[in-house]
Amino acid sequence: MPVAPPQEGLTSSVEDYLKVIYRLSRSGRPATTSEIATALALSPPSVSGMVKRLSEQGLLYHEPYRGTELTAEGRRAALRMLRRHRIIESYLVGFLHYSWDTVHEEAERLEHAVSDELIERMAAALGNPEFDPHGDPIPGSDGSIAELIYVPLTEIPVDSSAELCRVDTGHPDRLRYLASLGLTPGAMCSVVGREPFQGPVTIRVGGKEHVLGFQMATLLLCQPRDETE
Repeated sequence: MPVAPPQEGLTSSVEDYLKVIYRLSRSGRPATTSEIATALALSPPSVSGMVKRLSEQGLLYHEPYRGTELTAEGRRAALRMLRRHRIIESYLVGFLHYSWDTVHEEAERLEHAVSDELIERMAAALGNPEFDPHGDPIPGSDGSIAELIYVPLTEIPVDSSAELCRVDTGHPDRLRYLASLGLTPGAMCSVVGREPFQGPVTIRVGGKEHVLGFQMATLLLCQPRDETE
């Protein structure tokens, strides 16, 4: 049975805060004020004020000089927004033929406006997908989420193969560039070489070799694969 929204009347600003804090603290480390400010393009003082208010509302745990984490209620609200965002992205790609590099901004606008009923109808029309077009897991209507552990391409050994499962960016230019190389979720690639000291990574995908900068390669989250698979 779908879970009701954690709180009625959360503003779009609050929902954005909760979603960003969930993403930043996903690894288990509390999100800092400066990280939240950077992610939301806001000043640290304004973020500090909002964090205090959300803490008073029972949506956050905040400890000075340590960071911010979501309470159970805050996490439910964040996952609800992630579900809405990723279902919308999937629907735009699957039915309206948007490209994967154009859906993020559209979903950012729509996620606060559409009803829960419409989201569930979209999900049903899509066949209740588990992942969005970028390989990100879609939270279930019950608030569950499959937090799968992948390996960044930078950690795949040389002369090994991997399946690209998730692309950890919503930046349109980067997504277009990766798509031009054939680097979309489900693609198989091999690591041909790697320079030391966070140098570039050379990969082979679709029979062609490409050189990726270290930072770009860290965005490609993979599952190691045996050549015989």
